[in-house]
Amino acid sequence: MILADERETMRLGARLAAAVRGGDCLCLRGPLGSGKTTLARGFLRKLGHKEEVQSPTFGIVSEYRSLKPRVHHLDLYRVKEEELPNLGLEEYLFDPEAACLVEWPEVALDLFPKDRLELALDHHAGGGRTLAISALGPRARRLKESCAS
Repeated sequence: MILADERETMRLGARLAAAVRGGDCLCLRGPLGSGKTTLARGFLRKLGHKEEVQSPTFGIVSEYRSLKPRVHHLDLYRVKEEELPNLGLEEYLFDPEAACLVEWPEVALDLFPKDRLELALDHHAGGGRTLAISALGPRARRLKESCAS
């Protein structure tokens, strides 16, 4: 799938947010500047977040407790594998009342729910972004279907 511009990336995030439920996990992969945070911004805006959305690179987790469902936005860009046991990621990843949106998940994939949606964004030669979506389980398949509308 090709996302022509930032607006399309935000719309995709909004479509995902409209279908998300507590306990859902979405993993956003891709190089720097590929649109992961833009997608997250569209997602959070659809759920009612009005303030600026930035990737929680230094704090690792931003929690949006007032949204329905709640959202845990994680960024594992700076996390090293040896740090994982001390972070308590499972508390966020397996929270049945919150959706989990994770940028740079590669370092911790073994800790993630088996049923998750993986979105791989990349720069497209003609401008915009390419998007590949993998649904790993029934919850993820439901979310993937929302991307097609």
